[in-house]
Amino acid sequence: MPVIPAPPAPTHDLPHARFTSLATPSRGSRETAMWRVTLAPGAEPTPHSLTREELFFVLAGTAHVTLDGVAATAGPGDAIAVPPGVVFALANGGDAPVELLCCMPVGGQARLDGRTFTPPWAE
Repeated sequence: MPVIPAPPAPTHDLPHARFTSLATPSRGSRETAMWRVTLAPGAEPTPHSLTREELFFVLAGTAHVTLDGVAATAGPGDAIAVPPGVVFALANGGDAPVELLCCMPVGGQARLDGRTFTPPWAE
């Protein structure tokens, strides 16, 4: 299917983050998963790592990024490249929501609190 219709609403909610699965294996993609993330103002970072590279594109807002202990700020139009095996965290650095578009190869997994799993928004 060349066009995968957008879902009418976010597909996964966490306390300060909403995820919308866009192109994932369950929605028809085969090699790359893509989703949209909204971080609420005051969203705290959750340090974790990944088994595959993940790319973020900032659509709106200011994201505070910590990548392998190095802090940076990313704004609209900036891309964030997270290598596999590197601890990183994203936080909302402003008063408005941060909107991000994210991509990762299908099969990529997150590592958090000693567990390795496929995030449900990437399935």
